[in-house]
Amino acid sequence: MATEDLIRLAAEAMSYAYAPYSGFWVGAALLCADGRVYQGCNIENAAYTPGNCAERTAFFKAVSEGQREFEAICIVGGHNGVPNGYTAPCGVCRQVMMEFCCPETFRVILAKDEKHWKEYSLQELLPMGFGPDNLQNKG
Repeated sequence: MATEDLIRLAAEAMSYAYAPYSGFWVGAALLCADGRVYQGCNIENAAYTPGNCAERTAFFKAVSEGQREFEAICIVGGHNGVPNGYTAPCGVCRQVMMEFCCPETFRVILAKDEKHWKEYSLQELLPMGFGPDNLQNKG
């Protein structure tokens, strides 16, 4: 899938955000190894901590439907649904990515629009991340 297509899907997901408190809408489009894409938006809550980020929404939807192999995620965000910069994933979202993705090859695309985007590996965004391999008994 072309990066521009993933950006469009993330921007579309942003329009579904429920962010009445911060006014900061985020959309994500998660590309699976089989080519399927799962969208997610941020969902706020008056109690704050029960809220969920767009990235985790996309991952949890995909995992709950049996997906376990992922290639890339695109994230678009901005105030009241207008992208105004590059929106990077929070630390908790990076940790969720670490659970399911290869840090060296999983691509994280931060986009303002289809012409303005930056791409990073998960390794770049979470150096020395703690993941499933750390819990393997390597004797």
